[in-house]
Amino acid sequence: MKRFIAVTSMLALSAGMLMAQDGATLFKKCAACHGANGEGKMGPSIKGKDVTDVLANGGKKGPHAAKFAGLTDDQIKTVAEYVKGLK
Repeated sequence: MKRFIAVTSMLALSAGMLMAQDGATLFKKCAACHGANGEGKMGPSIKGKDVTDVLANGGKKGPHAAKFAGLTDDQIKTVAEYVKGLK
């Protein structure tokens, strides 16, 4: 029984890690407008900025006027940390 629980726990952990995405992967959707390095394209430059509030609550105008749909709180935090680290 202990072996079964150990194997099941390892499988669950592995599945969680495979489903988790890093900031760079999640940012690919943003890059279409904000540029591959956050330098700005159709959308403004966000390089090095804290975008947590905009993703979580929405911005003042444009496509991000409402909460960014489709991202969990953990994903928002991950993307925001990635963007803030862009140089």
